[in-house]
Amino acid sequence: MTITITAFERSPDGGKGLARDTRVRWALEEAGLPYEVRLVSFRAMKEAAHLALHPFGQIPTYEEGELALFETGAIVLHIAERHQPRLFPADANARARAIAWMFAALNTVEPPILDLVTVKFAEGDRPWKAERQPLVEDRVRIRLNQLAARLGDGDWLDGGFSAGDLLMVSVLLRLRPSGLLNEFPSLAAYVARGEARPAYQRSFAAQLAINAAPLAVG
Repeated sequence: MTITITAFERSPDGGKGLARDTRVRWALEEAGLPYEVRLVSFRAMKEAAHLALHPFGQIPTYEEGELALFETGAIVLHIAERHQPRLFPADANARARAIAWMFAALNTVEPPILDLVTVKFAEGDRPWKAERQPLVEDRVRIRLNQLAARLGDGDWLDGGFSAGDLLMVSVLLRLRPSGLLNEFPSLAAYVARGEARPAYQRSFAAQLAINAAPLAVG
């Protein structure tokens, strides 16, 4: 059965790999699975056809036969579970720990990072920005300190590369424009290792190519 995912017709980041479809592309590339991409405009994301796949009108979605999924974490989990051992270790306990790191990336590490993005851009002209931004930056630093302590001198979070690392690296990439990642050399190197993986390189190139191509007219 053909796997089809949705992606932005034009990504807000201009193809820098921060749109969440890149995470799904990366997982599919790691698993060695062919897939197709259906590009969706911002207008189409709010129309009935897309809302039937994603009730909140976002991307990505995942379709395979009669299965339709939304939410990046759920999609990556599905790919990892169905196509072991590329994204999950064979050992049951190690697999459970990899899933824990997936949840940690999305539920513990990403929220303050997204809050920082909101402060810097969506709230950039608000009078409270000057007071709020340092507070949010400190929240991010607390999480990064904890994560760096756990990573130690290891290449990955729990032995070999897993879906937990895939999501964690994807989340940390959002910090690069802020400069905060550079304060934690071990985490910067960890992200660089993720970016160096051939599967990530293919997923990044695919998303960049879409944003570099001219939009169809008519």
